[in-house]
Amino acid sequence: MSFLKAEAMRGGYGNDDILQGCTVEADKGEIAVIVGPNGAGKSTAMKAVFGMLALREGRVTLGGLDVTTMKPTERVRHGMSFVPQVRNVFPTLTVEENLEMGGFIRTDDISGTIEEIYALFPILAEKRRQPAGELSGGQRQQVAVGRALMTKPTLLMLDEPTAGVSPIVMDELFDRIIEVAKTGIAILMVEQNAKQALEIATHGYVLQHGQNAYTDSGEALLANPEVRRTFLGG
Repeated sequence: MSFLKAEAMRGGYGNDDILQGCTVEADKGEIAVIVGPNGAGKSTAMKAVFGMLALREGRVTLGGLDVTTMKPTERVRHGMSFVPQVRNVFPTLTVEENLEMGGFIRTDDISGTIEEIYALFPILAEKRRQPAGELSGGQRQQVAVGRALMTKPTLLMLDEPTAGVSPIVMDELFDRIIEVAKTGIAILMVEQNAKQALEIATHGYVLQHGQNAYTDSGEALLANPEVRRTFLGG
């Protein structure tokens, strides 16, 4: 059984169901990637897993614990951490203050975790006293991921982590995401750069109209001619 299991999710906004029974899973130490065309329900699925969207049907479990009816704050206490696509840093706070804000639920000493994040993202150590709003897009994303790691999560969720960054910065962010997974954290990621994301994915989920169109390893999805033709541009 997967560490995260979000099964047969159905839900949406108002009377409309964006999610039409999709299922996504993620295991510790692995990277699960959700891809698909615009409007497929990728970000909606992430919100449902994190509790920002109430499901009409389906179930979400984390390490065997049913969290389906839990609020996002409760899910954080049980090991989930979520990095939204936008407004994911406090621009007027320094890098270090952003990281400190990430440790808000902890009652122990967080200094060791901050140093671990600086080791993972060395540029943040250099800019620790600089306001996050003055950083480049890629550096702000590193702050956002670092802040999410401050709760010492068992599941890290990333919504479009490479949106708006250069190809070089995208490759660097993916390298860091791989490093995070190697620490044993489960990663669930929605990504617009589908080919590149599937290259690092342990498992991939291609959504279409809120349903699972294809589910396989990242490698197998990249090799699938129908997936390449329909979703990856050939």
